[in-house]
Amino acid sequence: MNRSDGLVRRTVKTRDNGEGGATGNANTPDDNESINDGYKDQEDNVDDGDSKETRLTLMEEVLLLGLKDKEGYTSFWNDCISSGLRGCILIELGLRGRVMIEKSGMRRRGLCTSRKLILKSDQQTGDVLLDEALKHIKETNPPETVQSWIEYLSGETWNPLKLRYQLKNVRERLAKNLVEKGVLTTEKQNFLLFDMTTHPLSDNVVKLRLVKKIQDAVLSKWVNDPQRMDKRMLALIFLAHASDVIENAFAPLNDDDYEVAMKRVRELLDLDFEGEAAKPNANEILWAVFMAFTK
Repeated sequence: MNRSDGLVRRTVKTRDNGEGGATGNANTPDDNESINDGYKDQEDNVDDGDSKETRLTLMEEVLLLGLKDKEGYTSFWNDCISSGLRGCILIELGLRGRVMIEKSGMRRRGLCTSRKLILKSDQQTGDVLLDEALKHIKETNPPETVQSWIEYLSGETWNPLKLRYQLKNVRERLAKNLVEKGVLTTEKQNFLLFDMTTHPLSDNVVKLRLVKKIQDAVLSKWVNDPQRMDKRMLALIFLAHASDVIENAFAPLNDDDYEVAMKRVRELLDLDFEGEAAKPNANEILWAVFMAFTK
């Protein structure tokens, strides 16, 4: 199966002494030059926190990475993004203080994957998808594990009694959120046998900022310690990889920076997740979700 469909084709070029390395999402040398100019124009305005109007959730960021800019849909070959987006939902709920991993006891010391996801607060977040998932978690007794919730929310379960937990049309709903935020637009495309609503990119600056943020995290701002990394950025890197869209963020890099970026992502993937979760001040739900995708 050709998994390259939907990915940005990486431009192969030599590295000049004065080249910065991180550029925009492009396919041709001419496009790369214009994107470089775009980055320079926006450089003073790029920071780790987006403005209120364009602040994105983890789910929206992963979907935006996976969407083809002009076509406005994700690759038909990508069968990973569905579960990846459900992992984003659980981590968003964890980062917002709505859910947590149950405390370890004598029988369940360590092993985040075997400990249950429990409700910490039922206060609504204001995000429809997050609140829908939160409602399911609240109503479920006894609690379930993170692995189970990813399967339930994506509908990938053999238990017919749990099919009601499936979050439907997640990609379409996230795309509509991005349309409301002015990042995407809505169009109709004909695919011979059917028409499909698509959401091409309308605000290139937001995606450039997202791509540059990820590139910087593994290049110029690399700290070589996951405990010191911003938790949201750490989650974004892992879940973009789990959703098979991380390549889209690194595709515009030159060969040297690309190799460094992928090497550092592999270092994160090779970590002892259980050991990281046991460290002081670690967010256990992050590592529990990471472990669920590497089992």
